Amino acid sequence: MTDKKIFELHADICKSLGHPLRIEVIDILQDQELCFTDILEITGGLKSNLSQHLSVMTTKGILRVRREGQCNYFSLASKKVLQACKLMREVMIENLKSNQKFLATL
Repeated sequence: MTDKKIFELHADICKSLGHPLRIEVIDILQDQELCFTDILEITGGLKSNLSQHLSVMTTKGILRVRREGQCNYFSLASKKVLQACKLMREVMIENLKSNQKFLATL
């Protein structure tokens, strides 16, 4: 596989994390598996909207889904996704602090 193809696949995964609700779902599922209705209740979103986001994340391999009875249970496919999100949050916080310091000098 060429480097360009790897970069494309990497960008595709990053794009699938590019929505606040998806990042919230990752945070919610960090230590647990939850039924769709539980995730819906926690996020307070629309059923169709959440369903679409969970579908994208499952297709991209970010989430696993397991059907039991009437409920689909979702969990993180890898804890590394959570680590990546936490790392990006740290970068964001560092940038915000840096910008604050710069604004304070003005």
